[in-house]
Amino acid sequence: MLTKPRIISLLLVTTVAPMFVAGSPTFLLVLVVTVGGYLMAGGANAVNMYMDRDIDDRMARTRLRPIPSGRMSSISVLAFGVALATAATFLFAYFVNVISAALALAGFYFYVFIYTRWLKRSTPQNIVIGGAAGAFPPLVGWAAMTGRIDLAAVYLFLIVFYWTPPHFWALALLKQRDYSKAGVPMAPIVWGERETMNQMVWYTLILIPITVLPVTFGEFGMIYMVSALALGLVLLGGVLKMRAARDWTAPAWWVYKYSLLYLALLFVAMAADRKLS
Repeated sequence: MLTKPRIISLLLVTTVAPMFVAGSPTFLLVLVVTVGGYLMAGGANAVNMYMDRDIDDRMARTRLRPIPSGRMSSISVLAFGVALATAATFLFAYFVNVISAALALAGFYFYVFIYTRWLKRSTPQNIVIGGAAGAFPPLVGWAAMTGRIDLAAVYLFLIVFYWTPPHFWALALLKQRDYSKAGVPMAPIVWGERETMNQMVWYTLILIPITVLPVTFGEFGMIYMVSALALGLVLLGGVLKMRAARDWTAPAWWVYKYSLLYLALLFVAMAADRKLS
């Protein structure tokens, strides 16, 4: 529960797929990056629970976490999270390369301190800026394979960055009462439901051309372009349907769940395009 395996599974897809885009990784390298990525993300999630221990018991979806439920002490959770992040840093630095270790650790610090400690409680833009933490995994995977960061890796970062707001705001719409009880200024609470949905439309409209942009400079081919357009148009259709619905609860759940599948399939399409084109 501390590491949130279901959430990490998507992060690992966006970490490993770029490795196959960048080259032909060995099984051992993929294994080390997968384990290191899980440990780093799991450590960040655990430290997040430590820092949010004062508000987790106010929200229905988080009050059963180890700290608010009384199953673990806060210090134990913090120690566990730091230990995982330390182990992950060692794995990346010793068995992969220093730049991948630095990027993975940067993602950890960004999530823990920039998003959790600062932005989450201070601005409705929290998930926009803080969402950059979830965009580090593609950089880690790319650096693990190539030892550097280039333009293609930056585009992968931007794809996840612009995907995050429509994905997370769909959940925020559904859980806004919880966030209100905890005093977290999520977009639906501060801007209202309609403006949040409008912002989701705009971010999706930006996301679709960004996903196609790497095709224009030869990074990907037709397999990826067709996949990116089809997946993006389905996502846009779901967001528009949610915005137009009187009762948007079911459409919002659909957008949230589909957005998870969308990102996974998009990154799989990248790897498939490179190997099959």
